[in-house]
Amino acid sequence: MEESHTRIDTALDAAQVVPASQGGADGISQPAGPPVVPGPYAGGGGPRSARIIAVVNQKGGVGKTTTVISLGAALAEHDQSVLLVDFDPQGGCALGLGIEPGGLDLSVYNALLDRHCQVEEVVLKTNVDNLELLPSNIDLSAAELMLVQEVAREQTLMRVLAPLRVNYDFILIDCPPSLGLLTINALTAADGVIVPLECEYYALRGMGLLMDSIERIRERLNPRLQIDGILATMFDNRTLHGREVLERVEEAFGQWLFDTKIRKTIRFAEAPVAGEPILTYAPTSPGAVAYRKLAQEVMDRVATRQSARS
Repeated sequence: MEESHTRIDTALDAAQVVPASQGGADGISQPAGPPVVPGPYAGGGGPRSARIIAVVNQKGGVGKTTTVISLGAALAEHDQSVLLVDFDPQGGCALGLGIEPGGLDLSVYNALLDRHCQVEEVVLKTNVDNLELLPSNIDLSAAELMLVQEVAREQTLMRVLAPLRVNYDFILIDCPPSLGLLTINALTAADGVIVPLECEYYALRGMGLLMDSIERIRERLNPRLQIDGILATMFDNRTLHGREVLERVEEAFGQWLFDTKIRKTIRFAEAPVAGEPILTYAPTSPGAVAYRKLAQEVMDRVATRQSARS
């Protein structure tokens, strides 16, 4: 565990942490230009300012991309305007929406590193009403090395997304399966975090490090960051192992755990092959129903926090 913490601290140190005496508030470098003021989704009235949610887990194969696409489509069904940010070089969000990432002229990589690129030029329409995509491709794999040369590098994505907030109710970020500089950028830009957690023993073992990393980023880079929820994925209540892992998750993280549980179904594997979210590919399937319930939970939690602030 000590070695893992060292890796996180190294990544945070690479995010240009500077002493407060050198201009950084609380020891963190500040973004160029005016500060970005976060806001709730449009349900509360007043000017729209998207709630940015990072979907993160350093373990691969836990359902991050499926959750981003499916939750985004479900929120869109609720008449919310949604932007998906594919922040994984594998380009899974594009593939899951029927877009070939290898054929893109522009991607989030250009928006991050090309000062002449307007992010609005990169955003793509999808075949789902109210759902748009800021796509990724393999070019993004070089971004971590390139970002090392940037001023306030941990806040690059936050600056990219700032002009888009007024256009959407929710912005969902599909994070890569690591805790490197790309994920730190996503968590610095986000208002909230959703953690998909596979109901499997090895996935559970990594949760302590992940939650500790989120807390470190909140303390050092993004004090507004909140945990919106932990989502149990790939749950199989037919197995004793699945039930035992879920019980452990409830004991450890009960206050954050969503009521919705995402069960295993072959439809999740079929939907990206068809280039559709499960909500349009198999709209009455248990997976589609579950993500509709999750969307309602997310909106309810955001609305509750908004009411508490007002």
